[in-house]
Amino acid sequence: MFSHTKKVGPAGRFGPRYGLKIRARVRDVEVKAKQKYKCPVCGFQKLRRASTSIWVCEKCGAKVAGGAYTPETGAGKAVMKAIRRILEKEE
Repeated sequence: MFSHTKKVGPAGRFGPRYGLKIRARVRDVEVKAKQKYKCPVCGFQKLRRASTSIWVCEKCGAKVAGGAYTPETGAGKAVMKAIRRILEKEE
């Protein structure tokens, strides 16, 4: 038995239950959590989610703490951008 369909992805396992918007949100979150990301240590596209907020690189073995479903959250990106801006002003 398939756990997903072509159109709705991994949310296909819910069938007609829970409504379209909720299933679409679940699909978006699960797809983001399952995909591989760029490792901040070695730079390869090998960073995978090990558990909630823990990301492990398959290439170099580095463990990184990040967001629950993506390695870098929106708030984290904003903070890093602000820090870079401050450091550039000092130079």
